[in-house]
Amino acid sequence: MFRFALLASACLIAFPAAAQQAQDDSKPDPHQEASPEIIVTAPFARAQADVLSGTSIVSGIDLTRALKPTIGETLASQPGVSASSFGPNASRPVLRGFQGGRVAVMTDGIGSIDASTASADHAVVINPLTAERIEVLRGPAALLYGSSAIGGVVNVIDNRIPRRAAEVPLHLDAIGTLGSAAKERSIGGVADVPVVGPLQLHLDGSFSETDDLRTGGYILTPALRAQAAASADPEIQELADLKGDLPNSAARTWDVGGGLAVVDGDNNLGFVVSHYDSLYGVPIRYSLDPAIEAEAVQLHVRQTRFDMRGEVATGGGLLDKIRLRVGAADYQHSEIEDTGEVGTTFYNQGYEGRLELVQARHGVWEGAVGGQFVIRDFNVVGEEKFLPRNRTQQYGVFTLQSFDWGAFKAEAGARYETASLHAFADYDLGNPQMQRDFDSVSLSAGASYAIAQGLRLGVNLSRSERAPSAEELFADGPHAGTQAYEVGNPDFTTEKSWGAEATLKGSGDGWSFATSLYADWFHDYIYDAPTGTIEDDLPVFAYFQSDATYYGFEAEASVRVATVGTYAINVDGLADYVHAELDDGSAVPRIPPLRLLGGIEAQSDLFNARVEVEHSFEQNRITAFETPTNGFTLVNASVSWKPWGTNGTSLTLSANNIFDVVARRHASILKDYAPLAGRDIRLTARIQL
Repeated sequence: MFRFALLASACLIAFPAAAQQAQDDSKPDPHQEASPEIIVTAPFARAQADVLSGTSIVSGIDLTRALKPTIGETLASQPGVSASSFGPNASRPVLRGFQGGRVAVMTDGIGSIDASTASADHAVVINPLTAERIEVLRGPAALLYGSSAIGGVVNVIDNRIPRRAAEVPLHLDAIGTLGSAAKERSIGGVADVPVVGPLQLHLDGSFSETDDLRTGGYILTPALRAQAAASADPEIQELADLKGDLPNSAARTWDVGGGLAVVDGDNNLGFVVSHYDSLYGVPIRYSLDPAIEAEAVQLHVRQTRFDMRGEVATGGGLLDKIRLRVGAADYQHSEIEDTGEVGTTFYNQGYEGRLELVQARHGVWEGAVGGQFVIRDFNVVGEEKFLPRNRTQQYGVFTLQSFDWGAFKAEAGARYETASLHAFADYDLGNPQMQRDFDSVSLSAGASYAIAQGLRLGVNLSRSERAPSAEELFADGPHAGTQAYEVGNPDFTTEKSWGAEATLKGSGDGWSFATSLYADWFHDYIYDAPTGTIEDDLPVFAYFQSDATYYGFEAEASVRVATVGTYAINVDGLADYVHAELDDGSAVPRIPPLRLLGGIEAQSDLFNARVEVEHSFEQNRITAFETPTNGFTLVNASVSWKPWGTNGTSLTLSANNIFDVVARRHASILKDYAPLAGRDIRLTARIQL
């Protein structure tokens, strides 16, 4: 906590003078929302076309239409993005086939400080209902946020700590949703109130409740249903006919937050305290062995969190801005057995801080330097303790330097990080039973050239290193949530990779497109896979280390094909594909297949109407003991009404999976036992005052 106090004091000392400087200078309107084409997940804002890797921004009516109970499902239709889909309540984004700790899921630039990277059944403690916009960075641009974020970054940007002064006595943003597939009922609201002078008060809260998810057909895959039907046990035979509602998938979630901020032009300093509470079921991994009883586990997640952010516009010749972001959280979740008893409880006390010094622009040159720390104390208590008590400490420094000569742009980035991981006996925190220390260096360099008006070609090269996580090193035991016996390896070395990416982006009057080709070559790549053995009546999943190669592409395009009255008719589409194999030629587990999505949308100031078709191909490139996944086609439609035009108030009616097909994501560990939602009719009302 001393680090927090020191950094906060520095901001408070600098704030008054900088605020006066901001009053004297001509600055952009602080009330204006960030442009949909500007990426703010970086030390300095950049046009989306200038970022040398794949990017996505979801905001406005697109975000309202896409909102689901989890971040993973909310983003699953973005290029290069799939979801881990461990049931409807625990779904992390999967970027370019990478998941878990290789994808940093952040709230306003700071990690979620939960246990979601420890296991696929652990939900991300970030509520999509509070999001103003979500930015996705895929590839090497994410390395500024940690050496582990090789796959990319998902940054959920909210206004819990106000950046802008309220223009009215009460700014209100409320959203409510009804969904048919799980009988979803959710409501959330945000209020910002100017108290006195530049002091702003922020309050927010949300509540969501769902029943068991209704699927499009049978719960088990055809192969498992055939095995169940062939069983001599009548109870096992009944599983072959299990269809419709997904057992043990209901949920109830609420969160609240409140804080204060001083906002004066481009300068702000504030804090927020929030609490999150969720009780949700984990879909059952049914056993077809009569001697092994499957568990129906519920998780009760609670987190109390403190966040602080400060930004000072120095107006100096060396620095343009100083930014500080700090978060601290006390997290725990209990895994509740079907008897109602608590089997295992996870505790995570985490701290994360980030300081950015944004350089003043000098001619063609701008840049930033900064530092970041992450401290995590993690403990598992109970009969299924698959991890020893452990502590992770990471400290890093980074820089990004950018040069803009107009048609030609170039940038270079670097990050050095040191990580120390300790495993302890339960009650002895002074003498670790095991300690591993890692140093990692990540570098990237790239350039882009405007080959024509509105058309830019870019190339980026990167060298990255990642320290193993505590789960990959120290896991050894049964885990009820995943219904697996998990085994790590304390002798793992640093994971290293070379990466290359080429991008071609273009936009003009009524058209835009973006394409990315990428490849990554890993040395000592860490992955988990089933071994085919059973321990404690559970399938064993072990971590392994091997060389690996990833390559793939993403492409998206939109074109205005007609204008009918006040309506612009746009046709859009996307495609993404990733191929990943180990050095022996076998497949990396849980890699999403080729996917195509196309839509047609009519847009006006008052109404939007959209129809889209998404086809996910069969995935039969699998590793040992992994099962193939059938392809599926989803048809979705929506209509949105904005009664006051540019105001954010809207009413959206959407129908997802209209033809009620059975769909399973290959990236999901639980895919053979938990299909996606069937037909889901959703009504969402959003009010902004």
